[in-house]
Amino acid sequence: MRLRRHMLYTLFAFAYLAPPISAVWPFPPKRFSGNALLGAGSLGMDSDERVVAFGDFNGDQFLDLLALGSDQQTLAVYLWNHDAYFFMKSAVFRHPQRVYNVIPGDFTQDGKLDLLVLGQAPQRNTLSIQLYVASPQGGFDLHPVSAPASAQAQPIPMDFNGDLKIDLFGITSPSSSNAPFKVWQNVWNSSQTISEIFNIVDPQFTGAQCTLSNPHSNAAIDLNGDCLADIFLVCDDSDTKSKYFQIWVNNKDEGFALAQLGRLPQGTQSISFGDIDRDGTIDMIFATCSSVSPSTGIGSDCSINIAFNKQLPLCSSTTTSGIQKVRPNERSDNDAFVRIPLSDVFPPPSDSSSTSLLVTDVTHNPPLPVPLKLGDVNLDGFPDLLAITAPGTGRERPRTPSLAFSVPCGKGTPGCGADGSGRRGWRALRKGVEPLQSVQDARSVAFLDMDEDGSLDIMVQRTGEQGQGSVLFVQNNFYYDAFFLKAIVLNGACGSGLCTGVNGSGKYHPFGVSYSGATYKYTVLDTSGRRSAAEVGQLPQTAYHSLLTPYVYFGLGRTNNYIENLFVGSTKHTDQHFINMEGVIPNSKVVIIPPLEGDSWKRELYLRPGEWIPWVTLTVVAATIVLAIIVFVLHLNEKREDELERRRASHHINFDAL
Repeated sequence: MRLRRHMLYTLFAFAYLAPPISAVWPFPPKRFSGNALLGAGSLGMDSDERVVAFGDFNGDQFLDLLALGSDQQTLAVYLWNHDAYFFMKSAVFRHPQRVYNVIPGDFTQDGKLDLLVLGQAPQRNTLSIQLYVASPQGGFDLHPVSAPASAQAQPIPMDFNGDLKIDLFGITSPSSSNAPFKVWQNVWNSSQTISEIFNIVDPQFTGAQCTLSNPHSNAAIDLNGDCLADIFLVCDDSDTKSKYFQIWVNNKDEGFALAQLGRLPQGTQSISFGDIDRDGTIDMIFATCSSVSPSTGIGSDCSINIAFNKQLPLCSSTTTSGIQKVRPNERSDNDAFVRIPLSDVFPPPSDSSSTSLLVTDVTHNPPLPVPLKLGDVNLDGFPDLLAITAPGTGRERPRTPSLAFSVPCGKGTPGCGADGSGRRGWRALRKGVEPLQSVQDARSVAFLDMDEDGSLDIMVQRTGEQGQGSVLFVQNNFYYDAFFLKAIVLNGACGSGLCTGVNGSGKYHPFGVSYSGATYKYTVLDTSGRRSAAEVGQLPQTAYHSLLTPYVYFGLGRTNNYIENLFVGSTKHTDQHFINMEGVIPNSKVVIIPPLEGDSWKRELYLRPGEWIPWVTLTVVAATIVLAIIVFVLHLNEKREDELERRRASHHINFDAL
């Protein structure tokens, strides 16, 4: 009893004299706490700028920003500082003309991110195209390389001839008549005395060409399931004054063939692409509005439309080919096309009778389209929906970002039938999204992964009417027991995966390339043993400040398995333009380097150091110590038994020897 009391006093004394637990705890505290979306502020962004593009400008695998000043001429690069957790302003320069759009990309194929600026040209109804080449010492060469001008319908980047260099596709004629398609073919050669970046060529297109819309939702993305980027175009019908779409299938060296065209509903706004029903094919989602106010950019009587891509499904068993032949896309039947009233997905507040949608950002000159944004916020494998809603009526109504989760269909679920049938439904979030609900002056939204921590965060751009700056970053701090995968396909620069600077000075990884047209398909087994598939396109759209990331991010759901097959497609014009990766580890980032000429594909996998790693390390160390103690005790027991055995043997009398 006295011994037990003495031990108790000793424990109390140790607890009193010991330092606070936070002082000796070896793991750093969480930067954010709480199961919700949390406001992170502007993170170093100036209050008079807007973000026009994302990119990895310094090749450190952290996402950086490109901002445009309020004068629409000053460009600034913000580099992410991982330790300080904010953006630091780096290169700043002024473009001589008004800037309409900026396309970051490795146009010189040296592994560094260049800037292609589309600006106001002296000629009417045209856009100037100028390239700021990345400097080996950092920053940009401020003497841009000029290229042939474009019509006001902004060109899109894509590799047309299979050499992994970034070309441009669009039209050069500013006339309103049916102008032929043109390609700005990349002919950059750094060894030339006179630098030239593009030559205008006539692409090989089999089919009737159309008049491109301005603005448009043109995209370079795989629509027929062969892991090779096709072309989706939005066109104007001069007779009916309506819009329709064209799908041009990529046949490699044989050019592009017109595979499908169809009428778009009246009042169609910007079109976004994603695998909405997770069946391994790319679908379309867009808003339609009966009218749009030219002074506010807010559409009235809007609906959300989903056009599902109908193809042969991925095989239920594991295959090595991974590519399926497809049926023609059919979007005319009820099963493949769903229209949902906006008020069903985002019900109006109690003090308002209706909900409208911001579809045009009128604070920019010329106005910019505001598309619906898709991103897997909760990592269930199905992309969620982010839009800017405007409840009420009048010019001064609030413009608030609203988030809706993709959910299974059921009775009463928006997007599903009256009997609960359908592919996917939508449920607006009301709790845990206070930072979004507090915004009343939003003008655009985008998904991104801040600090590369594996969560899909949100960036809200604001007009500044609330006096809280022009940019708000929202940290996604929802805790889900689900997994993700990030991947990026590079453009083949420095095929070994490591570039060398001028005259052999310095080495760097070519992560800053912003390569458009790569395709990903994967199959994974969930916890119930069901096999599911999904498809994602890399940077399919860049026009009109589309604000898409140069990498792909998709949730894997609640699975305890490796990714069975990850098919990665490039734009190369070879028989094997894709590869199959088996057994990819979830919660990781995959870097794929396609070969330029005759080499083999290269793959790198980076594991994210998650919060569970210190606990796993501590558990392994503790288990090792316990096992070592057990082995040591067993060794002592064995040694003692051996000694006793030896002593018994020494006292044994051999009677046969007597």
